[in-house]
Formats: sequence, C-alpha cells, structure tokens
Amino acid sequence: MGSRDGILEPGTYFMRGNDACVEGALIAGCRFFGGYPITPSNEISALMARKLPLIGGVFIQFEDEIASIMGVIGAANAGVKSMTATSGPGFSLMQEAIGLAYMIETPIVIVNVQRGGPSTGLPTQVGQGDFLQTHYGSHGDYMTIVYLPNSPQEMFDMIIKAFNAAWTYRVPTILLSDQMVGHMIERVVIPSLEDILVVDRVKPDVDPEKYLPFDSKYLVPPMAVAGEGYRVHLTGLAHDERGYPTTNPETVSKQYERMAEKIRRNEDRIIEWEEYLTHDAELIIVAFGITSRSALKAVKDARRLGYRVGLFRLKTGWPFPWKPLTRLAEQGCRFLVVEINAGQVVRIVREYIPNELVYHLPWHPGSVPPPEIILKKIREVFNG
Repeated sequence: MGSRDGILEPGTYFMRGNDACVEGALIAGCRFFGGYPITPSNEISALMARKLPLIGGVFIQFEDEIASIMGVIGAANAGVKSMTATSGPGFSLMQEAIGLAYMIETPIVIVNVQRGGPSTGLPTQVGQGDFLQTHYGSHGDYMTIVYLPNSPQEMFDMIIKAFNAAWTYRVPTILLSDQMVGHMIERVVIPSLEDILVVDRVKPDVDPEKYLPFDSKYLVPPMAVAGEGYRVHLTGLAHDERGYPTTNPETVSKQYERMAEKIRRNEDRIIEWEEYLTHDAELIIVAFGITSRSALKAVKDARRLGYRVGLFRLKTGWPFPWKPLTRLAEQGCRFLVVEINAGQVVRIVREYIPNELVYHLPWHPGSVPPPEIILKKIREVFNG
C-alpha cells in the first residue's frame, strides 16, 4: 500500500486526522489550495504543498487568510475544485468572503480545525466555539453546509462529502473539525476509488449567447467558468439572472429565495446524524466532534448504572438535523447538550425543544469534558 501519482492507493492506514483530510480532498478532485499558516491546521497546508504538485495541482501560501479565501474563490470560478484550511482567528478573517462565495454561488470548501478562543486564545488546545460562526459569521442572510467529523476516518469521508455538496449546490461548504480530531492518529480505511462518489460540475447546456449564470428556472444553475466562452458577471451586489446589479425588489427576492431553497428543499438529503441507544432513552446527550466520543463513554457508563441514556451525535451542523431531534422529543425524552464552549449548540436545540426539557453542560476550551464529568451531570438530571 502506498501513494501512486500523489493519490493514496486503497487500503488501511494509520494517519493523523489532518492528513486524512488532505488525502480525501485529493481523491475528491481538489487541485488548488490557498492558505496561510495557523495552528492547529498547519499539517493540512504542509501536506497539500507536498502532494498537489505531484498531481498537477497548485498550492499557494498567501499573505493572509483574506487573500487565501479570495484565491480559492477565484480558482473555483475558473473551474478548479479548491479549498483552504484554517482555525478560529483565520476563520474570522474569512467571513466576508464566505458571504461573497454564497452570493455568487461559488463552490468552495473551508476546513476549520477549531482551537480555544476568542482572539489568539489557546492556539494548541481544543475548542468548539466556532459552531455558530459557521452559519452566522458573515452578514446578511446566507446558508452554508457544515460537516462535523469526530475521527480521522470521518475527516477523510466528510471532506469528500464537503466537495460533493459544494459542487452539487454551488455553496460554500465547511468541514468543522477540532484540534483533537485533527491531530489524533487512528486507522483510516481508503476504499477502492471506484466505490467513492465524486461529484463534478454541472456545465451549461445552452448556447453561450443564451446563458444566464443565475437563471432562476434552475434551482442550482449550471456553472460556466472563465475561458469557456460564456459571459459571466460576478458581483457581491444583489444581482439579476445575468449577474448584473439590481435593486428591483421582485428580482432580488427571486434570487434570494432560490439560493435559500436549493438548501431547504434538499435538507433531508444533506443532514446526517447518528443515534446510540435512543430507542428507550429518557435522557439523550447531544454532542459533536471530539466531545461526542467522551459522551459515548459516559452513555455506556450510565447504562451500566441503570440510567436510560442515549446519544444523538450531530454529523452535520448546518442544515441542523432538527427533524430527528424533535421526533425524539415527541417520545418524551429530555436532552443534555455537551459542548466545549459557553453555549452554542444548546441555543439551536432550544429553538426546537421546550427549554424545560433541555439541560446544558458547557466546558471550558483547552480540554475535552471527561466522561466522569458528563456522568455526574447525568446523575444530577435524573436525581433532580
């Protein structure tokens, strides 16, 4: 087992989560990476710098994170599958450009390996404080698709899904990892390439003179790229179907509604979650990323003590999997949200579940909540 032309051959490997992310991205078709060094995502850019030239790709280290994501947007509009990777401070700098990518319907992938914040925070330690930022960080109304891996295997699997989602829906897509998942080394199984679904761009099927880059007769308009002979005008301003600025209320509303509907109508296809022992649970822990692994151990310990506890693991953050969550609430369950922040996922859960049924265990950045601490909270909930 090894590498052939820069792409790993199928097989079983032991690798770091950040490295698994790179291997999955290359298989998904990524051929451009633009980034700027930041802990704890640096292994992604380092491996991309080494491997992309081997397969005809391009790596550029830009002067900062703003330039990085703008380069990625430009490459995607030239038809190249492109991504960047960063952590909290860099992700903050990218927010305006994420809104731009949404407005001009550009398929890009951003990997955020979270660390403790805010500000410089805890550069080498774990955090989960960027969850809300992935959906509300930029200004205005916009949508992203967000995947939440909890293992190196899922770093590999989900980065492929992220590229597929980005190019299927023409939307910025985020892989929201964390320092622990990015740096842990575990077994990663790479299947035969024939067994991996890779989605490519849907090209225009009309003559260039009839092409409308934001044609509202499509939910997701076919995407022409620079150099193909199609006239494409891109602007962050509200625009019509040709891409030209407009303030016409009807035209603006039509475009805004279509951009939101391409996610809303496909929500059930996009969302992913995992349930463990929820069939008879009285209390369900809601967690994601590295915290879900500690929560799983706590659930098993609680079961041995006779507490009927289950786990609901978020695998996508946005769209939020509210339908299966509310189904469990209708069974009479209570919920305990565990997360490495002061309270972000719990706010979303409380949008769909009555507040009196939702408990919260926030945890300080820098470490993972131990199973025994989660078990202590479980006892408190059951014993009042």
